[in-house]
Amino acid sequence: MKFSINEKGQAVPNKTVKMTQESFDDKQKTSLYWLGNAGCMINCHGTIIMLDPMIVGFDMPLLFESPLDIQDVTHVDGYLISHIDNDHCSLDTIESLKEKTQMIYTPKYISTMLKDKGYKSQMYNIGDTFDIGQVKVTLSEADHAWQNESKKHSALRHYDQEEYCGYWLDTPDGSIWYVGDSRLLESQLHRDEPDVMLFDFSDNEWHITLEGAVRLANQYPRSKLVLVHWGTVDAPTMTPFNGNPQDLYDRIQNPDRIVVLYPGEEYIVEKD
Repeated sequence: MKFSINEKGQAVPNKTVKMTQESFDDKQKTSLYWLGNAGCMINCHGTIIMLDPMIVGFDMPLLFESPLDIQDVTHVDGYLISHIDNDHCSLDTIESLKEKTQMIYTPKYISTMLKDKGYKSQMYNIGDTFDIGQVKVTLSEADHAWQNESKKHSALRHYDQEEYCGYWLDTPDGSIWYVGDSRLLESQLHRDEPDVMLFDFSDNEWHITLEGAVRLANQYPRSKLVLVHWGTVDAPTMTPFNGNPQDLYDRIQNPDRIVVLYPGEEYIVEKD
C-alpha cells in the first residue's frame, strides 16, 4: 500500500518523491506528477503545464512535504487555474513562479483579478479550446459555487457557475481529464472516454461525493484514475480533504486502474 491512516484518521501518502530540474526535461513522452491536493504538473515532450499547483504559502497545516521546490522549476509554459479557492488558485505560488510562467489560463473572473495584480493571464469560457505546445486544452463544465451559500462570501458578490471549470487535455500520448472540484453533472457522464482522469473523490456536497465518484468512474470503466484532492491538508473534520482511496476499490469496475501516487512520483500517460 502506498498510503496509511494517521492517528487522526486521515489517509496519507507514505512518502514524498522529491522532483528535480530533470523532471522538466524533454523525455519524448507525457508524464504526470501529483503535487499534492489537486495540483499536478504535466510534462508533455518538454512542454510544462501546471494545473492548480499549491507549492507554497497555503494557509492551513499540511500533512506532507511538497515534492517540488520553486527553485527547481525551470519553466512553465501554461499555468491552469480551475477556480478561485486558495487551494487551487494559490497567489503565493503564482507570485513565486511569475518570472518562469509564460501564461496563466483561467475561467471567468479569475483572469481579470490576476491582471489587476500584474500577472499575464487569459480568460476562456466553458467549452473553449486553446493550445499549449503540443497539448490541446478544453475547459469543461463544473459546479462548485459554494460561496453563494456562505453569508461571508455571498455578501461580497455573486459567484457564477462559469467561474469554475475542469480541463480536458489532449496530448500526443493520450487524453487527460481534470474533472475539477464539482458536483456531479449530467454532462460529465456523456463525454468521450479519457485515457486518464485526475480524480477527485471527496465525499462532500460541493465536491462530487463518494457516490458521485463511483458513478463517474463506472461510466468510464477503462479510464485510469489518478487520485487527487486527498492526503494533503491537516483538517480531519473537513470532508473535502479526507478521501480514503480504500473506499473506491470494492465499488468501481476494474479497480486495478486506480492509480495512487506518492507526491512527486512520475506517472506516464498512455493511450488505452
